Amino acid sequence: MLEIGQIKKVYFLGIGGIGMSGLALFLLKQGKQVFGYDLTPSTVTQSLSDQGAVIHYTEDIEAIPAGIDLVVLTPAIPKSHKELIYFQENRIPIVKRSELLGIICKGFPVVAVSGSHGKTTTTSMTTHLLHSISHPTLAFIGGISQNLGSNLLYDADYQTIVVEADEFDRSFLTLYPRIGVITSMDADHLDVYGDLSHMIAAFQEFTNQIDRTGALVIHQSVAHLIEHPNKITYGDTEDADFYFQIDHETPVETQFSICKKMEDGDPVCFHNLKMKSTGFHNLLNGLAAFLAVKELLGLKMDSENRADFQSIFDSFETWQGVKRRFEYRIKSDNLVYIDDYAHQPQELEAIINAVKKIYSSEKVVGVFQPHLYTRTRDFLHEFAEALALLDEVILLDIYPARELPIEGITSDYLLQLVENPNKIKLSKQELVPYLVNRKPKVLITMGAGDIGVLVPEIEKALKSL
Repeated sequence: MLEIGQIKKVYFLGIGGIGMSGLALFLLKQGKQVFGYDLTPSTVTQSLSDQGAVIHYTEDIEAIPAGIDLVVLTPAIPKSHKELIYFQENRIPIVKRSELLGIICKGFPVVAVSGSHGKTTTTSMTTHLLHSISHPTLAFIGGISQNLGSNLLYDADYQTIVVEADEFDRSFLTLYPRIGVITSMDADHLDVYGDLSHMIAAFQEFTNQIDRTGALVIHQSVAHLIEHPNKITYGDTEDADFYFQIDHETPVETQFSICKKMEDGDPVCFHNLKMKSTGFHNLLNGLAAFLAVKELLGLKMDSENRADFQSIFDSFETWQGVKRRFEYRIKSDNLVYIDDYAHQPQELEAIINAVKKIYSSEKVVGVFQPHLYTRTRDFLHEFAEALALLDEVILLDIYPARELPIEGITSDYLLQLVENPNKIKLSKQELVPYLVNRKPKVLITMGAGDIGVLVPEIEKALKSL
């Protein structure tokens, strides 16, 4: 197997992706020479360039330097890409992003966070908890941590690796973690799996690769679907091994308790914990992160040892979130603007309900850019039901990513299915002028496509009102 020490000069095809850029940054910090291609410049590619990566933005084999040891490939690159063909014809080793991640993780205790949603926030929280207690950590996060300002935590003397374990294309099967986390298993990536049962089978295969002396931390709603000898369930009800209780909640802070179910008596609960964020989903993800850290460090929870956990509990209060995950862009008396990466029906429902709960007296306007034709086709009615929860629905065209259009699958058709009289389909060019004229009191933008590029423009326009 290829070893990191053997790599000197690496080329990334699709270097600007959130997963690819984290790997590129890691290799730069390891003293490797990093080169790459991406379709368009971004803040991510600029940051990599500032730290020494050489990046270009056209398909040009003349821009490829001599002596490349390894090519790292993202699934977004088409097979017809000129540079990919060049590397294939010249027999230069090519690995998927997930394969390189597996190579990096070899020989280290790994915390791998998986799930069809919630994994980026949970990975960020796990990373933050370990970093806050000075546990030497290397972490690859599927988003930009607000605490780190990066998708990578790199302690040069790292002893543990935290990774976001992506189920797309069965990528997480390159990992052999000590602690595995499954936050959810809602149907997704059916273009890869065909149906939910095959997706669950892949999660079981991932679970089978968890160290038998380690642990599986899994949400109580899906725990019955997965087998592991040390399965720890979490959730918000007393049926779970560990659960949380909300003690008090405001738009800027949540006070909560973490409880452990006891077989022969009252639960053990640690009270008066605080998180500078709101939302049911953040508490779930925080609990999963806490359990992952607890199991990694071999800590036991009983009524007498709160002091063993206090530094971890204190870290909850300093966690600042992840960019594009329930991210407040504007929070004032006259306007609230929240941006989120939500791109599945369950995620849309979660954020819409959370925002409506916090701002119950205001009308909530939501902008959604569907991501992938296949996902939109597979969950048309679920998307329509989730969007109907909004007071006003604004749809953008479907973001295709790696896909070609599917006949009949359009945002116009999805909009027809939304049972809400206050709905409209707009182009990206029409969106900002519409919002300026509309002057919403509470706005959410949602989607995993290039809607994120519009967010600063929307923020600037609304702040000028």
